[in-house]
Amino acid sequence: MQTSPWYRKLHWQVLIALVAGVVLGTAAPALGREVGFIGDLFLRLLKMIIIPLIFLSLVDGMSSLGDVRTVGRVGVRTLLYYTVTTTLAIVVGLTLVNLLHPGVGLTLGAQGQAPEGLEAAHTGFADFVLRLIPDNVIDAMARGDVLPVIMFAILFGLVLTGLDETEARPVTRVVSGILAVIQRLTLGIIRLAPIGIFGLIGRAVGRSGVELIVGLWPYFLTVVLSLIIHATVTLALLLIIFGRRSPIAYARSVLPALVTAFSTASSSATLPLSMECAEHQAGLPKGVVSFVLPLGATVNMDGTALYEAVAALTIAQMYGINLDLHQQVMVLITALFASVGAAGIPMAGLVMLVIVLDAVGLPLAGIGVIIAVDSVLDMMRTATNVWSDLVGTAVISRFEGRTA
Repeated sequence: MQTSPWYRKLHWQVLIALVAGVVLGTAAPALGREVGFIGDLFLRLLKMIIIPLIFLSLVDGMSSLGDVRTVGRVGVRTLLYYTVTTTLAIVVGLTLVNLLHPGVGLTLGAQGQAPEGLEAAHTGFADFVLRLIPDNVIDAMARGDVLPVIMFAILFGLVLTGLDETEARPVTRVVSGILAVIQRLTLGIIRLAPIGIFGLIGRAVGRSGVELIVGLWPYFLTVVLSLIIHATVTLALLLIIFGRRSPIAYARSVLPALVTAFSTASSSATLPLSMECAEHQAGLPKGVVSFVLPLGATVNMDGTALYEAVAALTIAQMYGINLDLHQQVMVLITALFASVGAAGIPMAGLVMLVIVLDAVGLPLAGIGVIIAVDSVLDMMRTATNVWSDLVGTAVISRFEGRTA
């Protein structure tokens, strides 16, 4: 058997595009900003297939899992994994921010105003629950509101698995057929990933450069170290102990998805590539992949929750406010629930940070300081989110005893 040359492999193409984008944005910032539209086209292509892919994948995955009991068991394990890893991520962030004190010495300066409109983004738990149930599922699909679509797909899949085989077979054949078309389209779009990533990274570096992190380097370093520790220690140990896989080998197989997550700063936009890598490169079972990853792309936000906790304590330190253990536990709980509601919202991490700050009585003006480096951190925390989803898929696949 002949193997393809290294330059034909997607993960190498994506890495080359990433480096080329950084070089272009650094050497010619104006040109880097101009090529950003290429990345926008790539994102539009990905977003075009997200809603049908999520709905069809969840329904197909649930029907592949078998009866309602199996679906329920996988669902409980998935939610348990999401809760545990997000909590561990927040604990890592709180530990480092208490050790490094990145907010000490920061001043508001001229950037002491929160971005306009964040105050209005405060929503309660009841609003979040109501948002899960769409008034009109077609309208929710048209607006790209992922959470209601996931809820409808889960309800649809549960009813489908409970039907008699003769009744369910025509529906499952239609769903599988349309999903096959969507997956073929997805593969075609994924081949364009290196070009799209080149444009996105070129524009990001061309716009911000590296000078933005100079004044905020203690905060920037705290978030980055926390994300690295969570990704390479916490999640890696979970993968070794419970997934029985090598983190290095597994990361290599899903590398295109991780780089795409970093480039696009969107878990949802990365979902098609995550599913492709998990099923065909990592060899995970289709049923588990189709159920766990679409759900994780919306509700499992380890990196976002970690960021919210670190940002909240950094702002408290900046104002000279000492948060006691009880208040830090409140930050942990609030960040855990706020990260779930962050999906599908522009500036998701910053918007949900409002809820965390409000829970412990911190001023919103502090957001105006840390926002200077948010675009870079957003890319890093999104890659962490996607890595957590992929690790969870491997862990749950092993517990289900399923093979591809």
